[in-house]
Amino acid sequence: GLNILGAHIDSPRLDVKQNPLDEKNELVTLDTHYYGGIKKYQWVAIPLAIHGVVCKKDGTTVNVCVGESADDPVFCVSDLLIHLSKDQLAKTASDVIEGELLDVIVGNRPVKVEADAGKKDEGGAAKSPVKAAVLDLLARELGIDEEDLLSAELEVVPAGPARDLGLDRSLILGYGQDDSSCAYPSLVAQLECEAPARTAVTILVDKEEIGSVGATGMTSRFFEDAMAEILDLAGERGPLALRRCLRRSRMLSSDVSAAYDPSYASVFEPKNSCYLGHGLTFNKYTGSRGKSGSNDADAEYVALIRRCMDDAGVHFQTAELGKVDAGGGGTIAYILAKYGMDVIDCGVPVLSMHAPWEATSKADVYEAYRGYKAFLQLS
Repeated sequence: GLNILGAHIDSPRLDVKQNPLDEKNELVTLDTHYYGGIKKYQWVAIPLAIHGVVCKKDGTTVNVCVGESADDPVFCVSDLLIHLSKDQLAKTASDVIEGELLDVIVGNRPVKVEADAGKKDEGGAAKSPVKAAVLDLLARELGIDEEDLLSAELEVVPAGPARDLGLDRSLILGYGQDDSSCAYPSLVAQLECEAPARTAVTILVDKEEIGSVGATGMTSRFFEDAMAEILDLAGERGPLALRRCLRRSRMLSSDVSAAYDPSYASVFEPKNSCYLGHGLTFNKYTGSRGKSGSNDADAEYVALIRRCMDDAGVHFQTAELGKVDAGGGGTIAYILAKYGMDVIDCGVPVLSMHAPWEATSKADVYEAYRGYKAFLQLS
């Protein structure tokens, strides 16, 4: 069997559409489709960066990262000014910003068009001069044209690095801490794991925020195939050997939990909540509406994990994801549990989860690293 840490490395964001460029009234925008669970109103009027790749027909790939360096331009989604927002403010929070309004502003300067009645405007510059200027910039700086955006994966995220939060610098404010605050400690723990009693594995997966689907999500077969090949090299061949190995394995599903927020105390049950600065958090179950979609760790496994953490001196706490019937959420835990292995959710408490900027405690991130390292060494 294996000792497995599993975390996801995707986060809520705005994805650029395949035909994104649009010019209206001399403003050029990129159309987007939001990815994962977000409060759309949080994404307007904040500085944004663009990350991703553009794959060209000749087989070359252009890496894109604009908005992170101090001298880079940034982008934004516009918001309606307060002076004209009477009707907007009467809407519910889920409707105040519609998904199709999350258009990212990328340009306003028009290209210079020479007046020549006898010359055909092949590029449509006279009709859309700002879009033409943006396309000229993309061609000059990145070597891509508008058609290349058909085969691009461009993601719009909050611009700027993570920052110390608080006068005492005890907290971290940064984008994507669900789930980088667990994925990074998992990776470091794996890299520092020397001569474990059982084979140690760390899985970092994509698409968790939209159901763990696709070729890079946890529901794909890549992990099974990788383990089958390793077992084959070790002389253990066939599907039965693979199933036995996975059934005898243990896993920590390294994902964040909802930190108790005194500003919104009504949705938390205090004695079954996790608190910033109190250490690594274990969620015996997650899910919603009667634990729907949850893995529920058995008592024997919880006891084993308690002993592991106590023996290593790791500070930990237990929690649920808010009050019963207040809502809920899920992780990749149930997907690995289908193999019959022991799985429990285990991660860092987070304030403002899924907001553009999330907050965690440095102490909790450190305890996550210590706890993950102790688990990988568990015999």
